[in-house]
Amino acid sequence: MFESIFKGFGNIARIPELRNKILFTLGMLAVFRIGHWIPLPGVNQEALSASLNQQDGSTFDQLATMISMFSGAAFSHSTIFGLGVLPYISASIIFQLLTTVSPRLKKLQEEGPTGRQKIMEWTRYATIGLCLIQGYGWLQYINVRGLVYAEWSVTPLWWVVSIAALTAGTVFLMWLGEQIDKYGIGNGVSMIIMAGILTQMPTAITWIVNNFDPANPAEKMGYLGLLSLILGFVVVTAGAVLMTVAQRRIPVQQAKHTRGRKVFGGQRAFLPLRINHSGVMPVVFASSLMIFPGLVLNMLSTTAQGNGWATASGFRWLSDQLQMGQFPYIVFETILIYFFSYFWITVQFTPEEMAKNLRDQGSFIPGLRPGPRTAEYLETVMERITFVGAAFLAIIAVIPMVVSNAMGIPFTVAQFLGGTGLLIGVAVVLDFIQRVEANLLMRNYAGFLSGEDGKGPRIQSSRSM
Repeated sequence: MFESIFKGFGNIARIPELRNKILFTLGMLAVFRIGHWIPLPGVNQEALSASLNQQDGSTFDQLATMISMFSGAAFSHSTIFGLGVLPYISASIIFQLLTTVSPRLKKLQEEGPTGRQKIMEWTRYATIGLCLIQGYGWLQYINVRGLVYAEWSVTPLWWVVSIAALTAGTVFLMWLGEQIDKYGIGNGVSMIIMAGILTQMPTAITWIVNNFDPANPAEKMGYLGLLSLILGFVVVTAGAVLMTVAQRRIPVQQAKHTRGRKVFGGQRAFLPLRINHSGVMPVVFASSLMIFPGLVLNMLSTTAQGNGWATASGFRWLSDQLQMGQFPYIVFETILIYFFSYFWITVQFTPEEMAKNLRDQGSFIPGLRPGPRTAEYLETVMERITFVGAAFLAIIAVIPMVVSNAMGIPFTVAQFLGGTGLLIGVAVVLDFIQRVEANLLMRNYAGFLSGEDGKGPRIQSSRSM
């Protein structure tokens, strides 16, 4: 297998166009990392970094951890790329959901490239609006915590410049992702997110090295703990890869057509339905919503304690139970993951349209009449496999919290054993490999895991693709 992989890299080097695309993508990611070290003026970077590194599991720490994942840890340094591409992702999700309920947006999307370009333009405007709101909220938060120099925080110009810098950083990253889409390889925004996630891996490895002491396994990590982490990472990653590419293949029969004395069609194909159709979105939505109950209860507890109310201890207990890693937190997050998994397929999966397309193409599912009966069958199958996909997402989301609490490992290390970051990384890497594989096969080269001599099967014609 490794020999085939090395031959695949050799084949990439032989194709100038593919090689240039990969180098361009790496160059754009390098620009992203350079912007990671350009700080905002007026922010006490040392105090900010120390504050976020000393996480106590509070709701603010959970929110900071989530945003740092999408911004490549630039959030902890408050750089010009501090917001990352999170506002753009939020705007894209908003318009994606609005398209399913707004007849005007749905009509624009059905118009083809022109309509989608108009929706993309509105998404960019919405991104700027979200940048202004999120940028102001973040600056206000660090200002309240005393992480901004006093002489800067009272200057209106600092607020304008800082919000403008955060907005410009996100817009630049959005443009950077579009350049990767156009001239590089892979999905640009996803590649930027993955680069931000991978930059946190050296910190996790450093923590493991510093805390590995076989001579003192009671206080430090011994061989058993290290082996458990390595095996856990391998098993969870393999499971994430398997579930990401897993499909429920529904047989589809093509109707026969007689033209003169020749018979066309009659071929058998498969309609693939992804088990994890909703991707990582349910975990993102569930993790985001689980922040607010703890935040509200924490505020109520502080208010009740200040006023001497008898309910202060009750609010504090509820707030502690809804902190990350606690059993009630895990239960409610699992319920939300299931809810958003089914909600996502409700707004994204359209069995009626799929059944209509099969009927228009002269295809049918054996044993089912084309039309409403086929749509009902597709909906039933998707509901069943979504139950399995949601269970997988719940397990992946829970593993880092359980490992962190059970083994006393920081969440920044345990997050590589599951969670949103691992799912995003696996999905982006698989997409990148598939795109490279397609480019190699298109030029008669073998891919990473195929071929013996570096040459793939000869392509007879463009129609065979």
